[in-house]
Amino acid sequence: MPAETSDGMDTVQQIELYRRQYFQLIDPQHLTAPHLDVLRLPQVQEEIYLKLFSEESIPFLPPARFRFRVLKALIDVLHEGFQDPEEDEISDSLTACFAQLVAQPSVSEIDSAQQKSYVTYTAPIHGSDAPSVTTLEARSTLASFGNTGVRTWEAALRLGTYLFSDAGRQHVAGMNVIELGAGTGFLSILCAKHLDARFVMATDGSSDIVDELESSLILNGLEGPQTIQARVYKWGHALIDGIQGGQDEPRSYQLVLGADVVCHSLLLVLGLDQQEVESVG
Repeated sequence: MPAETSDGMDTVQQIELYRRQYFQLIDPQHLTAPHLDVLRLPQVQEEIYLKLFSEESIPFLPPARFRFRVLKALIDVLHEGFQDPEEDEISDSLTACFAQLVAQPSVSEIDSAQQKSYVTYTAPIHGSDAPSVTTLEARSTLASFGNTGVRTWEAALRLGTYLFSDAGRQHVAGMNVIELGAGTGFLSILCAKHLDARFVMATDGSSDIVDELESSLILNGLEGPQTIQARVYKWGHALIDGIQGGQDEPRSYQLVLGADVVCHSLLLVLGLDQQEVESVG
């Protein structure tokens, strides 16, 4: 059996938690790395390389700058925790990967924040094969007018967690679902890919956002129009394309989803963070 650590998580669970946070592009300062006694093990370092950094085995890698920051922090922890220089060492795979990342052209923080990256969200259940959703988004974007659809916001993640629960699933399974202000499409993809929705219509008011959303559908293997479609929908106007269930049969929807679809314009102007918004509310 895997050895238990002080916080009750075994080696496999520690690596899996680290992997999930990494692919969700959690800030490197807040990643929960495996314990040092686990990181020292050569087989663990090799597994981390294969699951987090290998270009050959990972189809949707995080940006190079992000990988560099994570790997540098990991190597720093290992160096500081080494007890025997003759026995403790960093794997050749991690060392070579770090050298490759160092050699890449540097990207400024501003440019990096504006670039869209693959972000993978994993369901809150145990196991390396837990259901996941991958989107293409600008994870570091701050809220402002016209750009709220380029990243997945916390309200969508919270709603997704509920929908994935036993209580939430019953609202989705076998239903026609329409999402307003879908943005990256996280919730719509979750319903179509993992929650057995009969049909999902993902809508947003921006044609550019819908184009990007369709790319995320392909990333998740949802290329056919039978299960899910993405359409531009401006509130107060008719959803012209894709509303029909058949030649003459209008499609009805049993579930309407919306997360972070309304906001107070003053909060965007002031640039208040989440804690300040809660205090205003």
